[in-house]
Amino acid sequence: MRISPATEADTVVISEILGEIEAYYGGENVPGDPDQIRVALFGDRPAATVLLARDGVEVLGLASYTFLWPAAGAGTSLYLKELYTRETARRRGIARAFMAELEAVAAAAGCSRIEWTADSDNPSALAFYEALGAEPQNGKVFYRLER
Repeated sequence: MRISPATEADTVVISEILGEIEAYYGGENVPGDPDQIRVALFGDRPAATVLLARDGVEVLGLASYTFLWPAAGAGTSLYLKELYTRETARRRGIARAFMAELEAVAAAAGCSRIEWTADSDNPSALAFYEALGAEPQNGKVFYRLER
């Protein structure tokens, strides 16, 4: 298994995985719009970077991240937006490998920390993050405005 950055040639598989993620969270398994994916990831102003875990040509999972500023002081942080392992590939160490790769990316970029959110009703994710040594943060409330 190897983890590497996605390229524009991966647009279709990213689209499929986005549908799987939507279904995982209770929605319909509807693939993401390939044109939106190309603009968001490979356009003039990329909104995020996607890492893919592969076993040969099979894509096992996805992690998407971006950088936030400011973090501690005037530093930056790596913000993990999505970490997803396909159902057939779970319990094989892929999420742990993603987190190790994200730590390496953050260190290379000079980030002071890695940040993410997790659903409070996802006990397996919470246990996984706590097993990595991450601690839930208090004092912040998550907000969203829909457009």
